[in-house]
Amino acid sequence: MKIQGKMFLWLSVFILAMAVLYGVWSKEPAGTTALFLAFGLAIMIGYYLAFTARRVDAMAQDNKEADVADEAGEVGFFSPHSWQPLSLAIGGALAFLAIAIGWWLLYFSAPLILVGVWGWVFEYYRGENQNQ
Repeated sequence: MKIQGKMFLWLSVFILAMAVLYGVWSKEPAGTTALFLAFGLAIMIGYYLAFTARRVDAMAQDNKEADVADEAGEVGFFSPHSWQPLSLAIGGALAFLAIAIGWWLLYFSAPLILVGVWGWVFEYYRGENQNQ
């Protein structure tokens, strides 16, 4: 994780330099603000990764002599049969469409989003997958 932290910290330095250069050269406030906000996001992520890297064991990417197979293994648990992302995707698409068409469309998207979030959170608390 050390290398990711360094990459984001160097990226934040680059974004800061570009934000200052863009702000001086273009005199355009929207793009300058966006670049300064991107700098803030990059510095937060870089600080978090660098801060966390001190508290976890060294990973394979931190070792210059490591092979690709050194980091092999289980990545995590991913639900193989969940229908909740489909509900969230449709609800999210309708919610973003409501910005273009009209706010009344949120009345249809909000229940889909709530059902999707509720189902995703409590997916393994009931039914045949209760004890996974």
